Amino acid sequence: MRGATWLLTGAVGVVMAMAPAAAQTVAGNLGSDAVHPAEWPSPKWPYARDAATEAKIAALLKRMSVEEKVGQVIQPDIASVTPADMRKYHFGSILNGGNSAPNNDEFAPAGEWLKLADAFYDASVDATGGKVAVPMIWGTDAVHGHSNIVGATLFPHNIGLGAMRDSTLIEKIGAATAAEIRATGMEWTFAPTVTVPQDYRWGRAYEGYSSDPTLVAGYVGAMIRGLQGAPNGEAVLKGAHVIASTKHFLADGGTAGGVDQGDAKIDEATLRRIHGAPYVPAIENGVDTVMASFSSWNGRKLTGHKGLLTDVLKNRMNFGGFIVSDWNAHGQVEGCTNARCPTALLAGIDLYMAPDSWKPVYESLLAEVKAGTVPMARLDDAVARILRVKYRMGLFEAGRPSSRPLAGQFDLLGSPAHRAVAREAVAKSLVLLKQQGSVLPIRPGAKVLVAGDGADDIGRQSGGWTLTWQGTGVDNSRFPGATSIWKGLNDAVTAAGGTATLAPDGHFTTKPDVAIVVFGETPYAEFQGDVKALQLRPELRQPWETMRKLKAAGVPVVALMITGRPLYVNPALNVADAFVVTWLPGSEGGGIADVLVAGKDGRAKRGFTGKLPTAWPISAAPGAATLFPFGYGMAGAAAWKPLPENSGVAEATGEGVYLDRGVPSPAWSLEVGAPGQSTSRISTVPAQAAAGKITVTATDNVVQEGARKFAVTGGQGVIALSTQDPVDVTRQSNGDVALIVTARRDAAVTGTPTIGVRNGQKTASVPFGDLAALPAGQWRTISVPLKCFAKAGADLAKLDAPFVLTLPGPATVSISRVALGTVADQIVACPK
Repeated sequence: MRGATWLLTGAVGVVMAMAPAAAQTVAGNLGSDAVHPAEWPSPKWPYARDAATEAKIAALLKRMSVEEKVGQVIQPDIASVTPADMRKYHFGSILNGGNSAPNNDEFAPAGEWLKLADAFYDASVDATGGKVAVPMIWGTDAVHGHSNIVGATLFPHNIGLGAMRDSTLIEKIGAATAAEIRATGMEWTFAPTVTVPQDYRWGRAYEGYSSDPTLVAGYVGAMIRGLQGAPNGEAVLKGAHVIASTKHFLADGGTAGGVDQGDAKIDEATLRRIHGAPYVPAIENGVDTVMASFSSWNGRKLTGHKGLLTDVLKNRMNFGGFIVSDWNAHGQVEGCTNARCPTALLAGIDLYMAPDSWKPVYESLLAEVKAGTVPMARLDDAVARILRVKYRMGLFEAGRPSSRPLAGQFDLLGSPAHRAVAREAVAKSLVLLKQQGSVLPIRPGAKVLVAGDGADDIGRQSGGWTLTWQGTGVDNSRFPGATSIWKGLNDAVTAAGGTATLAPDGHFTTKPDVAIVVFGETPYAEFQGDVKALQLRPELRQPWETMRKLKAAGVPVVALMITGRPLYVNPALNVADAFVVTWLPGSEGGGIADVLVAGKDGRAKRGFTGKLPTAWPISAAPGAATLFPFGYGMAGAAAWKPLPENSGVAEATGEGVYLDRGVPSPAWSLEVGAPGQSTSRISTVPAQAAAGKITVTATDNVVQEGARKFAVTGGQGVIALSTQDPVDVTRQSNGDVALIVTARRDAAVTGTPTIGVRNGQKTASVPFGDLAALPAGQWRTISVPLKCFAKAGADLAKLDAPFVLTLPGPATVSISRVALGTVADQIVACPK
């Protein structure tokens, strides 16, 4: 599309000369994106231009109104749009975000997904009144299997797949995932993630195959072929395939400090060599879409970076599909808001992912195109790219989602064949870091104790992006047909003539021959997954004490670690006889037993073959020395030299935790008082404030005195958490991150409380009637989406108090915890 880009450049120049300060601002934003395209690779795009298809695209563009064209470049989320909206606004695509589902039911059965796909499709092809019928496509985050759907096969997350070193199996995983997606009527996955993580403090690092660009690049083509099929010109929708999306372009895994949506402060050569490498095989294999990154490169947001999106990706690297932005990422581009961002389109974005901002984006973009601020040539180019992909898919001939191949074949979800592929991947991904003696494989007939808090938890072993966005709030009942680590071990041990006992705390009455202790991280996704140090939270290290007690009792111990990244775990490595990293294995826990447990013949089904996809640190400190290098992985026993047990960092409360167990986190203060009056800083209890009208005492929750009770006996009361070092939560507000309050109503609450955030002297609040309506005496978690405060006028970039609770009259309430999060018992609805 070099010709179209040349035309765009000329058109921008004309617009600047003719007026608009707005046009000059947009062009100015595009002018500081200096890159050197000639130094980038120039892979071959595998699809030749088809004259007949190009004629169809030209004819459609000629017939389409400007309103229909603008609709094609906008993608709303199903939680914020209806089929009636589709019929009116002509959207080119819809998506379901991590927490979006039919009927707002994250656990909706597969049939409801297919039914909704039909409804949106029917609306998109409604040609009444002379409208141009262009079928829509549905995008979903099927990042480790069709992971939004109950019963689907859940494959290991990418870091585990990177450990297995098997591109042939990668292609099979892609094909199985595509088939399960097609069963529910969708046709587009936002995968594969081809990031090359360089700092594993990043909460999305497990979505990357490896920190090594060669390993990542070696997987990309195989996964795309598995998802889309070979780039041989056969229409995707005629077979069992879907279109793919490599993400996130570019250097999402290279941000300073591993901060999600942060800034990659690296030179262009490093950007090209490390982070650009996977896009060469992606383009050579015809990936139909690329998702631009939230993040920045040297201070410039990628979603508004013309140099990289257009000059490099489209022109130099010959990418012939379309570029989609990430979730409201356009709102972070310099000079933009969630409601308006022409810069993104002019920079090279072809489809705005505007989940809940679609209407103002539509209206502002329509006005800008009509005014000439956005040239029609650029809009036509974006629409043509989307149409070209749709024609290549065979979408115009495919019919309703429910009429297509595989649609409604829900037995494909978690089918035995797909589970077998996943089980093989689990087994091949296991990395043995330590073994002394011959504890593994566990001999036939052994008495086996399975301990640890992660042994029988399928949601935990599956990680983030599993049924819910963060992978939290799900129990084993939500995974029909899946196998927990415990069940896999029990089945294998029993089949070999032994006995297995599950005791999370390690208690036993009959001494076992061996104990397997399962521990590690709990699920997380973006925002929630970022950490400041590579170590487990203190409460997640408790199984280490179980390991020590078992060793002291003379029981050999196998440590089994669930994790999305390498972490400092030296104490566990020292105490264990064998130490195995399982990564985030997904739904097929039996794959672990295939390696750990010998059959009756004395041999395991598979041996250890997994290799570390990145280096393992010797401490939790940033830039720590390497303990185990990239590519390390044992196959058997070896001598062991005890490791130092110093993490190298101080213990810290998790980022975004303001109050925990009734106590303010470090750098935070609990303030209590009356509106408009001076407040009292509460450091010890019992205490009084507001001239004795507010009493603060300790009460129990989870632990003794794990909460604070606030009794307001006269007038109004204000409870706030403040800091001298203001926090910026704009990044979190762009998603579905919320302020989560763990509270209890102890007595009647007079009037309607409000909850807000404070910036200097300004407090922006929303009604908090949910607190007043709590059942008396019962603890609940209440979620207040950060975007509610933004709608109320808050500047979320510099909050000195991210929690301000105002009680309008006499009330008694208790509060245990205030933190950013995504899972709660009830959610406050944002005021319209």
